[in-house]
Amino acid sequence: VQLQASGGGLMQPGGSLRLSCVVSGTTIRLKTMAWSRQVPGKERELVASIAPGGAKDYADSVKGRFTVSRDSAKNMLYLQMNSLKPEDSAVYYCGYGTSYWGQGTQVTVSS
Repeated sequence: VQLQASGGGLMQPGGSLRLSCVVSGTTIRLKTMAWSRQVPGKERELVASIAPGGAKDYADSVKGRFTVSRDSAKNMLYLQMNSLKPEDSAVYYCGYGTSYWGQGTQVTVSS
């Protein structure tokens, strides 16, 4: 299973970014998918998850600002991030389940 996240970059506070994740080697159709983030020296934080049926869960730190979605037919996972804050800066990873993480994409929120 390979997961490749993309869409990160530098954004000013209050801005938006949309992360995408393409999954290959398996189908995500019956799997809970997730996004996490990690800052060097800190533990990984589970940001959002989405079940096969569409049920979503979010970390308190991103509720109301981030939206996770999936396109199981395309084996794709997305994370829409709005009202970004400097504390959202991290490397973001997409996950097959909540314990297998792919390559990440850097998000930096700074003025």
